[in-house]
Amino acid sequence: MDFQLNEDQITARKWAHEFAEKEIRPVAPQYDESEEFPWPVVKKAAEVGLYSLEFYTEMAGGDPSGITMPMVLEEMTWGCAGIALAIFGTGLPLAALASSGTPEQLFEWAPKMIGTPEDPKLGAFAVTEPNAGSDVSALRTTAKRDGDEWVLNGQKVFITNGGIADVHIVVATVDPELGHRGQAAFIIPKDAPGIRQGKKEKKLGIRASHTAEVLLEDCRVPLANVLGGMEKLESKLERARSKEHSGASHALKTFEMTRPSVAAQAVGIARAALEFATDYAKERTQFGTPIIQHQGVAFMLADMALEVEASRLLTWRAAWMARNNVEFTKAEGSMSKLKAGETVVRVTEQAIQVLGGYGYIKDFPVEKWYRDAKIYTLFEGTSEIQRVVISRALASA
Repeated sequence: MDFQLNEDQITARKWAHEFAEKEIRPVAPQYDESEEFPWPVVKKAAEVGLYSLEFYTEMAGGDPSGITMPMVLEEMTWGCAGIALAIFGTGLPLAALASSGTPEQLFEWAPKMIGTPEDPKLGAFAVTEPNAGSDVSALRTTAKRDGDEWVLNGQKVFITNGGIADVHIVVATVDPELGHRGQAAFIIPKDAPGIRQGKKEKKLGIRASHTAEVLLEDCRVPLANVLGGMEKLESKLERARSKEHSGASHALKTFEMTRPSVAAQAVGIARAALEFATDYAKERTQFGTPIIQHQGVAFMLADMALEVEASRLLTWRAAWMARNNVEFTKAEGSMSKLKAGETVVRVTEQAIQVLGGYGYIKDFPVEKWYRDAKIYTLFEGTSEIQRVVISRALASA
């Protein structure tokens, strides 16, 4: 194993860091306050190539290590997690399309999710419902065949880019008797009849990222819009009805693929908080010496640094495994997300402690990072769900 980054990786990390420093950090407080979607920043990311199909293709196929994408995500969330999620939130539905869609679907719909530098577009992945979060088998959104079309009805909540996305990937139940094995994912363009945005959520953190309900009321799409195609769906349902094992749901497969990327975002926020707290501790003087010289503060910073480094290493390992098709036999993807998610909450909380009262006011960015951090123990699988996945892996080993 070689931890030496190659020239391309060093260049990519520098590229992302400079963008975060120059384009994201200066406007982060503004979008955190207004909760508006940062279209100007997304457009700039598209113009420089950070938001493009070529970028995702290079990250997916041109990097055998698998760690370039986590490095880029870490740098971008170092700038602002909400804005970074606005830029990279389309990666989740794009991953679903790439992993479960047909080649024809990928070529048709991926460009419509990303758009062009002049006119960037968005994608959304809609799974969660009011009564179905961690339990994806409890989804009530239905998809019923009506001639040459699917008719979808239901309510999705907490959807990143929900309602403003140009393409939604929506998970719905085709056969309620089969539980999660009777579910499928559907490609729904923005102009499809019967899909609309519901309430936009006001959030504790990542406020630059758009989160809203997606309402489906007799929403109609062609049969060909089922992810993977009709033949694959019918074969899956037939196996499920005959009690054959048919694998994980579309939602769970997608989350398994993207957990290291979520972990990398958490590492970026934690690193930002650690750096700021360390610099502050070097400059802030109490009792005649910089507070970093006081053991209570010094040990706190040491523990923060330790947890950030450990989280990054778990993240890079999981990303390497995913890129090289190494099976997560010990739920390594969930481990990375669990560790990084809980680390970022602890590190940002400790950063506030280092700054004291200054950490609690908006004049300093650590209170924002603390608010942004909490979501990483919740979305794409809570910390408790990660522990379920890990413990089941241990039980079946």
